[in-house]
Amino acid sequence: MAIRTKKDTESVYRALLLPRIIEEKKLRLIRQGRLSKWFSGYGQEAIAVGVTWALSEDDYLLPMHRNLGVWTTRGVDLDRLFCQLMGREGGFTKGRDRTFHFGLPEKNIVGMISHLAAMLPVADGLALAARMRKEKRVAAAFVGEGATREGDFHEALNLASVWKLPVLFVIENNGYGLSTPTSEAIPVENLAEAGSGYGMASVVVDGNNVLAVIEAVRNARKRALKGEGPTLLEMKTFRMRGHEEASGTKYVPKELQEKWATLDPIERFEPYAEEKLGKDVCVRIREDLVAHIDKLAEWALQQPEVSSTEAKEYADVFAVAAPATPPAATNNHESEQRFIDAITDGLRAWMREEPDSVVMGQDVAEYGGVFKVTQGFLEEFGKDRVRNTPIIESAAVGASMGLALAGMKPILEIQYADFISCGFNQIVNNLATTFYRWGSSLNVTIRAPFGGGIGAGPFHSQSMEAWFCHVPGLKVVIPSSPADAKGLLLASLDDPNPVLFFEHKKLYRSIRGQVPDAAVRVPLGKAHVTREGSDVTIVTWGVGVHWAVDAAERWTSKGVDLEVIDLRTLVPWDRETVLASVRKTHRIIVLHEASRTGGFGGEIASEISELAFHELDAPPVRVGGADLPIAFSKSIEDDIYSANARLDEAIEKTLAF
Repeated sequence: MAIRTKKDTESVYRALLLPRIIEEKKLRLIRQGRLSKWFSGYGQEAIAVGVTWALSEDDYLLPMHRNLGVWTTRGVDLDRLFCQLMGREGGFTKGRDRTFHFGLPEKNIVGMISHLAAMLPVADGLALAARMRKEKRVAAAFVGEGATREGDFHEALNLASVWKLPVLFVIENNGYGLSTPTSEAIPVENLAEAGSGYGMASVVVDGNNVLAVIEAVRNARKRALKGEGPTLLEMKTFRMRGHEEASGTKYVPKELQEKWATLDPIERFEPYAEEKLGKDVCVRIREDLVAHIDKLAEWALQQPEVSSTEAKEYADVFAVAAPATPPAATNNHESEQRFIDAITDGLRAWMREEPDSVVMGQDVAEYGGVFKVTQGFLEEFGKDRVRNTPIIESAAVGASMGLALAGMKPILEIQYADFISCGFNQIVNNLATTFYRWGSSLNVTIRAPFGGGIGAGPFHSQSMEAWFCHVPGLKVVIPSSPADAKGLLLASLDDPNPVLFFEHKKLYRSIRGQVPDAAVRVPLGKAHVTREGSDVTIVTWGVGVHWAVDAAERWTSKGVDLEVIDLRTLVPWDRETVLASVRKTHRIIVLHEASRTGGFGGEIASEISELAFHELDAPPVRVGGADLPIAFSKSIEDDIYSANARLDEAIEKTLAF
């Protein structure tokens, strides 16, 4: 028996009734035109309530949009919750997101994003952090039956099974994905069968029987805490109302509705509760809850609608980084290093400083990564902190987020930056938005070897930094020298925000420079004037810095003095240094390896035109790669694609205007 005492019976009964009574009030408000939207979990309460009730308060919960019972059973402040649901002042997201798209760290709840299965890999990261710290806690992540077709579902199950993580994957199989019957979308009757494909325990549960749910979850939790790995729990239930209230249920056969109406989870539990507590007690509990929720909802509707200021909104895009601690004055030595060795040196120094840091990625452990950046790390830091991942970029990013939410400091290597597209959703919709939406900072650094010049063809040569510069909440860093490679990496690793750290493969072993032996940080957002000049400013980054310096040397013989600015950080980028240079030279060229159209150079050129138009003696000129995929042929890349092939022409054009 899942519950034994009278006290537990009353606790479960109240927990089941509360979300139902809130739902009934919400539905009345919608019919009255006082509430615009609601995603109903009517008839599915036993799952959210049963899962939450069965777990420890220290366990993580990752609910979806029909899991009101998770929040109410976990004891979330109902005043604030109602303000959140009504879009009023006093909610949890400051009006920045609706319903359950947020988390409450103090309650160990991590809310969803609209991309459904995206939170399952996050549960992996939370569970990994708990296991590494030897904490007796699990992560339970909810997903609907439709989202079990998504890649994140399979990637998350794979990772949890391979690493034997204490995760409970809870499928709410409620019969429909919006209007499409499950039978038309999924070719098996029991979705729990997917567990066997990943070597994990799987159980089919009567999701409308709260006692069955509690028992199944308790058993799965025991397995997880004994080190036996994850469990896939398929909860059979039914969505009695529309996907959201406006959708209706006309597409559902009447006999199906009638069948599931007889299996209502509250009506099934009520006789048991009445037997244990007495019918009069049960009636009084319901009456008290109805009166309380009615009063609370009316109060929330009287609260002011959310308002803000531009300054407040911008202030919450990024968490504020702590000031960097300068290295000891006694250690100011430098050594000559290759670009790649400087990255390794910086990463190793930081892992020695930060015991909560974890390096993850494909082949980063025994093999040392395909470029050997992490060679020797496994021997020094051990298997817990240097972890090979399967080929699952999306789950690897999501797990990194989970680790960061738990206070760890993950560093994820994307084997080639070209493959980052496989984790795009997790980066731009999950990592980037979390701090703005609900205030949890995410110290996640993604290292991505990028760029061409090595004859690697269209899928190993791309420069996609501009994709991420367009997304508020992400920082984008691109070093061009060994000293900056180490210093900028250390600053990125310190930063409490998601940072994409792009490392140019061409530079790895082709350049050398003096690098501080100490862990000297190079501040993010500060450009470097690589070469002083007076005639034309070239703003660039990465390999473009070397192209620009070479051009400056060529043009010196023609009496032209070029100033080269290495932007170093694209988000945030150093407008003041660029503007100061433009005021001196009155001409600007923006140079980058990526394709010209849509490249970040367009942003810089436009900004300079707006801020310093009267300082310019010529229009800003953009020099980028051709709008072509990058060919394998070296001659095609160098002579046709490469921005470097067009740089001299751009300098001539700028000077001649």
